Amino acid sequence: MNDHEFLRVYDFVDRLRTPFLGVADVEDEASWRMIHYIMRSELEGYPVTMSKLALVSGLSHGTAIRRIQDMISKGLVERRPAPDKPRSFTLHPTEELTMLAVNYAAETKALIAEILGGRGTEEHETNYYFGAPRRGNPVIPPINLLKSRITEGVELQFLLNDDNYFAAMRNMWSDFRNNLASARSFKLVHQNDLYREGLANGQRAVSAYDIIAIDMPWLGEFAGKGLVMPIGEMIRESGINAMDFHPSIWSTTTWQRVEYGVPIYCTIEVLACRSDLFEGAGLTLPRTFDEVISAGRAFHNPPADRYGIAWNAARMPLASSFMFFLGCCGQTVLSIRRTPTGFSTENLDRQHMRPRIDSEAALIVLDYMHRLLEIAQPGALDAHWDDSCAVFLKGQSAMGYVWTMRAAQFDAEVRSAVKRRVSYVPQPSGPGGTNTSPIGGFLLCIPSNIDPKRLPLATEALAWMASREAMKEHVKNGFPVAPRFSVSADPEATGRSQLVRFVGNLGNRNLLRNWQRPPVPFYTDMERIIGEEIHDALSGKKSDRAALKDAQNRLDRIIDRAIGV
Repeated sequence: MNDHEFLRVYDFVDRLRTPFLGVADVEDEASWRMIHYIMRSELEGYPVTMSKLALVSGLSHGTAIRRIQDMISKGLVERRPAPDKPRSFTLHPTEELTMLAVNYAAETKALIAEILGGRGTEEHETNYYFGAPRRGNPVIPPINLLKSRITEGVELQFLLNDDNYFAAMRNMWSDFRNNLASARSFKLVHQNDLYREGLANGQRAVSAYDIIAIDMPWLGEFAGKGLVMPIGEMIRESGINAMDFHPSIWSTTTWQRVEYGVPIYCTIEVLACRSDLFEGAGLTLPRTFDEVISAGRAFHNPPADRYGIAWNAARMPLASSFMFFLGCCGQTVLSIRRTPTGFSTENLDRQHMRPRIDSEAALIVLDYMHRLLEIAQPGALDAHWDDSCAVFLKGQSAMGYVWTMRAAQFDAEVRSAVKRRVSYVPQPSGPGGTNTSPIGGFLLCIPSNIDPKRLPLATEALAWMASREAMKEHVKNGFPVAPRFSVSADPEATGRSQLVRFVGNLGNRNLLRNWQRPPVPFYTDMERIIGEEIHDALSGKKSDRAALKDAQNRLDRIIDRAIGV
């Protein structure tokens, strides 16, 4: 159970308890209020003082203090020194209280599902998610968009990434049966150009676009510079149901607790494995760094044009790989806040934006990367994402790190040599880490300098583009997007795609993560620096320790300028 789901269950129970007080006086109401408050504050990163906790209890001050002291003596609450206030302390739930609270939430979730008839008593609560809406709710078609185009000649303008998904979206809109727009309304550009044009558009008096796509890690910069509009209220009024999105995916829309966009598609980086080769060799699919290397060496045979792994180690993808592998070792690239169930990019302040690159975990990652190069295809240090996918697609490698959006071609492409021969596993873990799968993809946002007269149409377009029907149509066409529960749970959608089922399973098991690439305002500079320094280490231009130290120092300077130190 992740943080978001935990809070949803607890908030539901809290809302049930309030009216029940009118029926009977619950003796332990004060304890409930304090536990609910301290758990929520811990998960959301707010400090809890003795006086705050006493106040929320509803008891007299003296009685509340004694109750808190009793919770401390029983090992449910602990005191920690406050970081910025000498001789002060904050209160936190202990591991024991956290375990008890999570177990109670899980039991409550299962009981609700049983009472409502949605699940049987024999089904484990991790197999479903609390809060996913019922399937089959119709989405109103964009009638106003169609009317405006026909009667007034108004066409919305889109700035999107140049990939297969957005090309399919453009085709859907410009299809004669929909008649919502023409192909010229869509500007599809390379990812680097998308970033530059998005920044340039923000400098115009009036935006040239009504909706723009941004890479998820860019959000902190675009929101911090005021280039995209806060749209939380518009989202709710439009009928977009945030509860239908996996919380880790929906959280990518938020910077400093404000919603700025809608996830239009998600892609997960996983390890693709040739199931036929592994079965033929009697090997199990790898779950750790060392198992990846061991399997890769067993299959690596360059004279036969067969490689252990297809890997993209050019500078830009290498930066992402480093951050992902670091996450697989249980560490983050920045000092972001740890929560009882992982890390959080919410409510970041200066102390949570310091780099953590010059570390022992980073040395372990670099050692793993050196070993990957030994079993990778020739020219891996110059390979980008599409290059490594092409190697795997041709059947030339036993494994490959790949985004699920690109992996769709393994079964969809006519020229694929690996069709129906691929299995997927979450990112293998390193020492001290777990099997996690990082989230990527794009958000649809409305520029803050949009013509106000076009805003209602842009909002309606956003809702339709992110609708269950539109996403389901893309899944049926071979795109493993499925950021919505109602799509990933749809038998018609899951029956068509192994990847949709796989990603849905990762979500149910709480293995989707968005913190490996924190969306801080200096993300693109951080990505560039990491890519350059790690590439220098792998190419032998620098020692590993020197590259990590240089990356740390360069990032410190960038961050100091970004946060005004």
